[in-house]
Parts: sequence; structure tokens; C-alpha cells
Amino acid sequence: MNNWNKKPVTRQDINPICTKYGVNELTASILYRRGITEGEQLLYFLENDLRFQHNPFNFSTMEDAVERILTAKEEGEKVLIFGDSDVDGITSTAILYEYLQSIGLDVYWKLPLEDAPYGLSIEAIDELAEKGGTLIITVDCGISNFAEIQHANELGIDVIVTDHHNPQDELPEAIIIVNPKVEECNYPFKEISGAAVAYKLVSALRFAETDFYNAEICILDINYNEEEKIFYSDCVKIKNLVRIKELHEKIIPGKTSIYDLKLPYFLQSQLIYSWNAKQTKEILSQIFGSGIEFNINDLSSEITKIIPALKNKTAAELQGLSKIGKYHEQENTTISALYNLYVSYCQRLIATKYPKHIQNEKKDLQLVALAALADVMPMKNENRIFVKNGLLTIKKEGPRSGLAELFNKLKLNREVITSKDLSWTIIPSLNAAGRMGHSDVSLRLLISTDPKEREILANQIYDFNETRKTLVSEAVFTIKEISEKSFEKNHNKICAVFHEKINPGVTGIVASKLMQEFNVPSIAITYSGDVCIGSMRSCRGFISTTFLDKFQDFFINHGGHDFAAGFSFTKDKLKEFFEIVEQESRNITLSDSEDEVFIDAEISKDHMSKEIFDLIENFEPYGSENQELLFISQGIPVCDGMAVGKKDPTSLKLVMDYTHVKVPAMFWGQGERLNKDVLIGQNYDIMYTLDRNYFNGISTPQIILKEIRKTK
Repeated sequence: MNNWNKKPVTRQDINPICTKYGVNELTASILYRRGITEGEQLLYFLENDLRFQHNPFNFSTMEDAVERILTAKEEGEKVLIFGDSDVDGITSTAILYEYLQSIGLDVYWKLPLEDAPYGLSIEAIDELAEKGGTLIITVDCGISNFAEIQHANELGIDVIVTDHHNPQDELPEAIIIVNPKVEECNYPFKEISGAAVAYKLVSALRFAETDFYNAEICILDINYNEEEKIFYSDCVKIKNLVRIKELHEKIIPGKTSIYDLKLPYFLQSQLIYSWNAKQTKEILSQIFGSGIEFNINDLSSEITKIIPALKNKTAAELQGLSKIGKYHEQENTTISALYNLYVSYCQRLIATKYPKHIQNEKKDLQLVALAALADVMPMKNENRIFVKNGLLTIKKEGPRSGLAELFNKLKLNREVITSKDLSWTIIPSLNAAGRMGHSDVSLRLLISTDPKEREILANQIYDFNETRKTLVSEAVFTIKEISEKSFEKNHNKICAVFHEKINPGVTGIVASKLMQEFNVPSIAITYSGDVCIGSMRSCRGFISTTFLDKFQDFFINHGGHDFAAGFSFTKDKLKEFFEIVEQESRNITLSDSEDEVFIDAEISKDHMSKEIFDLIENFEPYGSENQELLFISQGIPVCDGMAVGKKDPTSLKLVMDYTHVKVPAMFWGQGERLNKDVLIGQNYDIMYTLDRNYFNGISTPQIILKEIRKTK
């Protein structure tokens, strides 16, 4: 049995979180145990507002990408979007294609079909050249397509790469690369999906439709400190709502020469805003005299038209009201508060003037949420904002077209959908089409404007998924003995198998199954024509792309993420590949196996309540780096129990008798334990997650047991 480890937490540890952020002690203790104690970390667990997502123009190359696409529109160029065949690639393509089509671009899309390898192909480039096309935009691929991009360059075709996969030391010669993992990209969060990168590009293009695009302004805050007898000036220059330059200067009357000051040059030819323009002009006159005139616009009069609650507030008072400032204490200055307020003001104006942008953004976020979960992006930072808002839109406004038909086919209740539901139902279904070589079916489902066609496509996807399940089951059964031998041969550090009967579309799933079974990084390989194609899934801190980089000259192509990657090589290298894997396995270091289970909180017999189940929603979305909350309770009597389910193994349904409430508990696949080591009337220590059971429109709290031990 696992060791249950509950990290001790004192009131002193959690009081700052409770006091500053207004959360209860149980929530604060869970956050503390998970190491979520800093302001920026807490922001993404406590807030849902889309204004907390990062500005797309934080990408250093985003403005260039926008300008190149706008030029393509103006010049009537033919544009190709090239995506990938998995959920991330399909959703990326759908997001960008729908937007570019809506603004009148001559645009079409292509995905890898049948046995086509991952990434941009020479054939697609040549086809575009024959059509007279001049621009390719890759989504969720491209960062490793050196030869293909060189070929496009030779044909006079520009390539914009939008991707999120780990880059190699050198980059392809694309005219523009938008990838958060590229050095000097300046984007503040690296672990977003390919669909999120495409969404950021579309967000930037939507912003380019507004009057704020490429408009530069300067916000100035200047005050006199009576005690120190010093003027403090703070300026920030803004373009596309991103800070591009800052100046902070102290001016000591009678000592600081105005000729030494940078402030006049910083403000020269700028559109200047100050919260109180009249007061700022008076201060500048004191410093520079009446000979120098500054044209200062009043920010307060503009913003209070939109946000009347801020009327008569001073700039210093705004600092205390800043919600963003609360989470970024080091940056919580008056000038930062004014900057954040200006951004919020612009966003409100845009939302009012361009309501379609907001509606389309909500539709896009449903796809971004799917991609984040499908590509196992960490559920932290803005990924939480994406998935929270994607789920919220599905629940409140319904799934977007395409997803709606799939929801109906799979009999999903949108009103109670969770991130786990998406991961177990919608995502495997959409992925199944690509695994069967027909990724275009999933994409057409998402972008079709014909309801009848979408119904047909949803049925096709359902059938693909049923076929995919069969192929995976057959493959896992076929390689059982081979995988056990591989695990042993590779020093219990890695499992690598080849079998020609593994369908090329399910190598990733088979690798995942092996990883789960042996708890080590795993590789599954099969034939596709004259080429071996394989997938790697990793765990325990072992980075898959770093491992595959050791084979640099071995592969036709390879790439991926830290814990999921793909590759291909010629058939004649298969034996050598396994020899190298065995050799390298001697040097593999894995983090300790998870014999120890870390508990989020203990709920005593007297303190269980229906309100505790609200924690489910508070900590959603669950996923990578944010697993479901895990609790223990000790000395809880079983007051009722029965085995349920028609198939072996049956499951165990119990009722746990807490002091003030009786809680249903499910123990999946453990039905045979009833009346053996699980007895009605006996007290038990239990480890569990929180859940809700929905039946006939009624929600009932229940717990899902992970372990049960007789109370000593």
C-alpha cells in the first residue's frame, strides 16, 4: 500500500493567503500544500476573467505576423494553412481558417492524411506554388521543417511558423516564427498549446481591426513628496496595449539640472495621458517653467465615462483598488495601476464596439480548451483561464457547431461537463479520425456551416473511435510478452516495442498504455510503407525530446514535447535503434516511483459537509500539474454497501457515515471485496477524491475511493 503523506500546515503558513486573497482555511491549506503561494500562481486559481490572459503582442514577432497577413489580404494572395492531424492541430487550423476566411482572405487548409508524416510537406508547398500561392502559415507544426521551408523559400513562398513544439538549436528560415519556446520570443508563459498560439494570432488580428492597433501613447504619473522634497516621475510607453519602454526619474528641486533629465526627451512627440492632467501640468510648470509646454490628456475624464465608480479617485487610490496589483505586489505601483486600468478601459471599449469579436473569441476558447487538455498542457497560468472559460461557454451558451453534434452523439450533458469529461470523451473521438488517417473529417466537423453535413461527420467520428478502441486493445494484447521482455532488457528504465500489427495511428496510445503499465518512458513503433514510425511517452521527469535528440542524424524527422514525442526512420535502422535504446537505458535516471501519495487535506468525521464539494469547481480544471484533489478521512464507518455492475470486475458502492452527513462512495472494480476485507459496520481510513453524480437532472455529492484500510 502507498504511504499517505500529508504535509503539515500551520495557521501561520496559511493566514497570509486567507487574509490577502479572501479564501477559507481549507482552500488555503490545499494551495499551500501544492506550493501555490505566490501572487501570480494564486491569480490563475482564484480568477476566471479573460483580462488576465497574456497579450498576444508580448510575442516579439506577433506584429510582423499580423502585418504580413494583412498584406496578403490587401494584395489578394492565396494562403495555405498547414496543420497537424491531432486535436491540437485540428483546432489550431479551425481557429485560424475561420478567422481568415471571415475577413475575405483567399485561404485553404491541408492536414497530413493517411500515412503522411507529421509536419509541412513538399507536396503541399508544390501544390500551393501551382495555384500561384505566396504564403503558408503552419499551425502546431513547422519548427522542425527545415528542408520544406527552404524549398518554399526557393519557390518565392513566405512561411509563417506558428508552433509550440520544442525547437532545435537552430531554427528554420521562415520569415516569421511565433513559438513561445523560441529564445527571445518574450512571451511570459512557455507551456501553451499550438491552438493557443493560433488563438493568440487571431486575437492580434482582431485587435488590428480596432483603432488601438499600433497606436502609441505615454502614461505619465508625477508627484511631489513633501517629506523628501523630491519629485518622482514615472512614465510608461504603450503600443498595442503592451509596455514597450519605461522611465523612472527623481527630480530634486534646486539640485537636479533640467538639462540632465531624460523626461523631456522621453515625452517628446508623444500622445501623453495623466490621471489628473491639470495637476500634472502644474507640476511640470514648477519643474521646467512656463517656457516648455506639454500637451497632457486627462485619463480620468475618459475612463470614468466607462467606469463611473472611479470618479473623484486619486491616482494613488487606484493603486489600492487594482486587482492585478493585489497578485503582483512587487509591480503594484501607481504607474502600473494606471497602465492596467488603461488596458481594461480599452478592452471594455473594444467589447462594446466589436461584440462579434467577443462571441467568436468564446467559440475559439472552446477549441483552445480542448487542445490544452489533449496535448496535456500544464493546468497552470493562462491555460487555466483558457479551459475555465471554454468550459463555462459550453455550459452557459452550448457547444459551438460541430462540437454540439458530437455532444449529442456521445449523449453528453453540457450543463455539467468537466475537464475530465472532455479528456475522456470528446478529445479521444476527435483524435480517432486522425489516428485512422482521416483528420480532415474532424476538421470539417468543426468548420462546416451545413448542419446535415455535421451530423454525418459526427457519426463518422463516432465509428472511427470505436475502431480505434479495437485496434488499441488488439495491439496491447499482441505486444504483451514483447513489452515485458523489453522492460527487463532495458534495465527496467525504458520500454520500447516494435510490431508490424500496431496500426500507425495508435502508436501514441500504445506507448501511453505501456508507460502506465511499467511506470517508465515507453516507445511504440510500427511500419508505414518503407518507414518505421514511432511515438514516445515519458514520465518521472524524463524528457522525451532530449532523449530522441541523441539520435539526431538517425531520424527522418522527430519532435514533440517534454513528455510526448514522435519520430520516423528508415526500416533498415530498426535493429540499430533498439541497440542504441538498450545502450542508453544504462544511463537513464528516473525520479523515484510514486510509492508515496501526497494528500491535499484530511476531512475529519465531524467536518464533512456538502459545502466541501464546492472545492471541485474551485480547483477545476484538473489535468497535468493539477491533479484531482486527494483527501483522507479516518475512522469512518461503512453503514451500507453493495456490489454494482453487470461485468467483471464489479464495483463497490458504499455509504460512509460521517457525523452530520452520509456520503455515497464508489470504489471502481473492487466489488469482490464486499464482506471480505470491507465489512458493513466496520470503521475505515479512506483515501478519495470528490465527485458529483448526475442522474435525471439531480446532482448528488459522492466520493471516489482510491484506497481503504481498516482503522487500527
